[in-house]
Amino acid sequence: MTRRKTHSGHKAHPPSQAGFVRIISGRWRGRKLPVHDVAGLRPTTDRVKETVFNWLAPDIHGARCLDLFAGSGSLGLEALSRGADHLTLLELDSKAASQLKRNLDTLGTDKAELHQADSLAFLRQPGSAYDLVFIDPPFRRDMLPEVIHLLETNGWLTPQALIYLEAEKELGQPETPEHWQLIKEKAAGQVCYRLYQREEI
Repeated sequence: MTRRKTHSGHKAHPPSQAGFVRIISGRWRGRKLPVHDVAGLRPTTDRVKETVFNWLAPDIHGARCLDLFAGSGSLGLEALSRGADHLTLLELDSKAASQLKRNLDTLGTDKAELHQADSLAFLRQPGSAYDLVFIDPPFRRDMLPEVIHLLETNGWLTPQALIYLEAEKELGQPETPEHWQLIKEKAAGQVCYRLYQREEI
């Protein structure tokens, strides 16, 4: 299935998933949350999300999570439902961010903070270390090198942080620091998604 992203970083959704995201497991299992109809927005599919969270299952509980290009919040909210201790969501588009705020209010959680912000500008600040980072940037805008560099140099990662990275398959293996170990990798359509673990240096 071809997957497209708009310049704001959102993803085109298939008709079967338009309008909501579903939390698969955990505290809010089965909950459906509205997605604002921003042009190009598409939540991560349930099939991919289930695979990713099978990978992450041993490490989610108690984790501090950062969702850098949140969109619908599908990945970050799934992590929170499954026992993550804290979630920071970044979303540049004002309408998508407003819907995320409403969804957080609906869930009644005090474990999430939302920033309507440019992710690169946010990462240029001195960081607070996270255990798990979700990176799913806009396609074909060459943002990954700077995102990876800023995460490493500004203190955003704990010594053994997990980094989930999703990108168009045509990019091939992204250049990552030597101490990021690739532990899982899979492709779906034109997208490749990978999980890295940072090793203490």
